[in-house]
Amino acid sequence: MHFADHCAFCHANDGSGDTPIGNGLYPKPPDLRKPATQELSDGELFWIIENGVRFTGMPAFSNNGDHDHAGGNHGGNGQDSWKLVHFIRRLKELTPEQLKEMAALNPKSPAELEEEKADERFLAGEEVAPSAAPHHH
Repeated sequence: MHFADHCAFCHANDGSGDTPIGNGLYPKPPDLRKPATQELSDGELFWIIENGVRFTGMPAFSNNGDHDHAGGNHGGNGQDSWKLVHFIRRLKELTPEQLKEMAALNPKSPAELEEEKADERFLAGEEVAPSAAPHHH
């Protein structure tokens, strides 16, 4: 859940880094499933999560006073970061069902949330106003 909510918008649910944001970053986020990441030690992965990577889009997620708080509270003792290390080790083993579960946990934009609400109202039999998007002729 934590990876889907905090990491997947750049790294993708499957760890590939193939997302609109990830593809727009330079350097591009690494494919976390490949040897360049998987051959790092657990301590190295933990350090990267906690401290980020300078001059890249990877922020520091430590919540001690010396680092950015871009990722919110990762637990005062680094427990969430250690859980992410273990999760990264298992990215290649994710099933299609698990990836689908993760997709439901990905952050949504206000437009996506409004679209979901409109779909729910429509399915409940309510009259739904057409989209305010301009029509093209």
